[in-house]
Amino acid sequence: MGEQGTRSSRIRGAGKRRKQPSTRRRAAKIAAWSAAGVVLVGGGGLGYVYFKLNGNLKGVDINAQLGTDRPQNVDNGSMDILVLGSDSRAGANKEYGTDEGGARSDTAMIIHVYQGHKTASVVSIPRDTLVTRPSCTVPGGKTDPGARRQMFNTAYEVGGPACAVKTVEQMSGIRMDHYIEVDFTGFKKLIDQLGGVPVTTNKPIKDDKSHLDLPAGKHTLNGEQALGLVRTRHGVVGDGSDLGRIQLQQAFIKALIGQVKSVGVFSNPTKLYGLADAATKAITTDSDLSSVNSLIGFANGLKGLDASNVKMITLPVQYDKADPNRVSPLAKESQEVWDALAKDQPIPASATAGSAGDKGTAGGYVAGQ
Repeated sequence: MGEQGTRSSRIRGAGKRRKQPSTRRRAAKIAAWSAAGVVLVGGGGLGYVYFKLNGNLKGVDINAQLGTDRPQNVDNGSMDILVLGSDSRAGANKEYGTDEGGARSDTAMIIHVYQGHKTASVVSIPRDTLVTRPSCTVPGGKTDPGARRQMFNTAYEVGGPACAVKTVEQMSGIRMDHYIEVDFTGFKKLIDQLGGVPVTTNKPIKDDKSHLDLPAGKHTLNGEQALGLVRTRHGVVGDGSDLGRIQLQQAFIKALIGQVKSVGVFSNPTKLYGLADAATKAITTDSDLSSVNSLIGFANGLKGLDASNVKMITLPVQYDKADPNRVSPLAKESQEVWDALAKDQPIPASATAGSAGDKGTAGGYVAGQ
């Protein structure tokens, strides 16, 4: 089993019945992972619907697809997870348009959970970041040779989850322990199961492309509206790039965390089941997490993580000199981010001080209730 045996033993529960944590602690555990908008399946009480929920899950064997062509698996007690939001227009997502060659990663976040699992950093990668895409296996078994100056989200389009993971690992030098993906429809259903998310819009936001029309004021966003908010690039003042959208996503995440804490999920078995059912249908994971038992063990390992200790940044970037419609990583500052995470240390403020991602105003459009 080697490396995978070591990693699996760290994330899976021992199978013993333990004293149930308090409602506050369970809510905090789930809220922290709401920062990614996808990991809303943790906690106890799911055993009675094990087979139903287990059948919902979809897994991708990243390890088999990438083999040994990966960074070293350093087991220092920390954990790194790549979370992607897919913009596929297949199936129930067809109302959002037609795939142009294939699905891409509309949202990308690297979650680094520090040793002790009580603090975490989240690094958002703009979808239009220019990167060197590595060679990847494509559907049909052929190999794409990779290329320089490719938008980050084309990695998923070319080679699916494994290519996205490989691209992140090449950029960062850090091995991803897990992969979690959610699509448009799954995200909407998660929000609807929560009963919506309260936000305040400080200014009107209107974007026909993302089906969004919000006047200034207080709103409880349903799934469709929440999806519109995290997708919009043209409904706010700015340059229409992904940097503004990431700011909106991060503002929405703060509101989402507050909502998860307040809805009383764990005191309402029906609510808990509905949320768990929607979540397990919504996500695709790496094969190590593609069972309810694994997900519960994964969540139990994070029960000490509080949402207030999750720091979110955007990868340090600049507008590309050759193509101002794209961004490119700031080499020195980006390396500061990766070095900090590799050493399991906090990301220094100096790493993001000069980033274009820190200079926008889109985040000021939305505040939590």
